[in-house]
Amino acid sequence: MASKFIMLAFLIATCSTVLASDPSPLQDFCVADHSGPVFVNGFACKDSKLAQATDFFFSGLHIPGNTSNPVGSKVTPANVAQIPGLNTLGISLARADFAPWGINPPHTHPRATEILTVIEGTLEVGFVTSNPENRLITKVLQKGDVFVFPINLVHYQRNVGTGNAVVIAALSSQNPGVITVANAVFGSKPSIANDLLAKSFQTDTKTIDWIQSKF
Repeated sequence: MASKFIMLAFLIATCSTVLASDPSPLQDFCVADHSGPVFVNGFACKDSKLAQATDFFFSGLHIPGNTSNPVGSKVTPANVAQIPGLNTLGISLARADFAPWGINPPHTHPRATEILTVIEGTLEVGFVTSNPENRLITKVLQKGDVFVFPINLVHYQRNVGTGNAVVIAALSSQNPGVITVANAVFGSKPSIANDLLAKSFQTDTKTIDWIQSKF
């Protein structure tokens, strides 16, 4: 009897692990129906007979992003929002452009691991491990170098060269999502209480109010 319970527990754990990952496609493709009325985890499929080459195509990653903004960087995504044919396939791309000393602020992708390669320039990259260690793992990358950011971990990029920098990143989700730490903490709608943030960051409410005003 004990062995049966052990086997049952194993099967439950295995099934839970399987269900926790993105489901595999059950057909050749599932082109996203962005205008469809049905809400599912992802996007409903449009009739496969109506699929066209444009559903699997995107042109734009050759165009430099406009880095004239406070952080000096611009990300150009190529995910299911731009390429409907990516629906259910669990992969996407992005281009990121950096002005000199431009940054991609600390952020996380809640649904994807990221692998990045430098096309041009010199880039400092890093990610922080989870509590309680909170260890920073960082490296300076040159053209052709590759770096991986594990799923959900806070990470960043910064151009430390004298010229512009360009990277191409692949992500293990059709819709990886992004949570920029500063925007989420200081720019939430409605705002997180300033006394709570003051205690969290070991500062005063006046400082928190000033930071929140930037977002």
